[in-house]
Amino acid sequence: MARAVTTQRKIAFTAAAWLIGLLIFFPILWTFLTSFKTEGEAIASPPSFLFFDWNLSAYEAVNERSDYPKHFFNSVVISFGSTALALLIAIPAAWSMAFVPAKRTKDVLMWMLSTKMLPPVGVLIPIYLIFRDTGLLDTRLGLVIILTLINLPIIIWMLFTYFREIPGEILEAARMDGASLKSEILHVLTPMAVPGIASTVLLNVILAWNEAFWTLNLTAANAAPLTAFIASFSSPEGLFYAKLSAASTMAIAPILIVGWFSQKQLVRGLTFGAVK
Repeated sequence: MARAVTTQRKIAFTAAAWLIGLLIFFPILWTFLTSFKTEGEAIASPPSFLFFDWNLSAYEAVNERSDYPKHFFNSVVISFGSTALALLIAIPAAWSMAFVPAKRTKDVLMWMLSTKMLPPVGVLIPIYLIFRDTGLLDTRLGLVIILTLINLPIIIWMLFTYFREIPGEILEAARMDGASLKSEILHVLTPMAVPGIASTVLLNVILAWNEAFWTLNLTAANAAPLTAFIASFSSPEGLFYAKLSAASTMAIAPILIVGWFSQKQLVRGLTFGAVK
């Protein structure tokens, strides 16, 4: 009897998980299907799901109107550049907080996390003026810096959590063997925390890739990433749903593919240290 109840619970939980997954995935599927419709079919009521005239007219219009490779290159540089810069800062900071904690370490961590609660629009004007006066406006370097700063609290928190699961005795043994601070971090700590660092990198790339507020307000043409590429298909004349869906599909496809092939590493990193 107990085994039957357990089986029923597993089936119920599995069905609920699939249902939630389908609900989350449905907007992406709908966007993908809409991208193969004409503008008339995209706004038809009732909408057609699979039975419509599949065509590539929206993709052709998007490629004719915008320079997709340029936006794609900007997104790659900005996402991976901000991730690399954030790691250079976050790894030593997380090491210090995890293995050489001060009296106010927890307060500092909470303060860093609290900065994520600040509405970005509240600091838009001063940051815009600073970028304008320093020549960083509409540059890839400017976006790398701002995305590094806004994602740094999350990265430090994640790395701090992973580093705390590493026994401090291992680092002490490395010091006794004559390892310098640089060697301790690069050759002892970092290799042991590879799963956690990899998941942190993937998460930060996704966050930077999808960032829209700062990229739309601090760029115009030269450094505009794929988020600006999508926004360009919303105009005063109205929304072109088929073209907007095609642009969205082209923008999210690369990061979806990366996430799909990296899901095992992501799960491994997120559960790093959970089982001892």
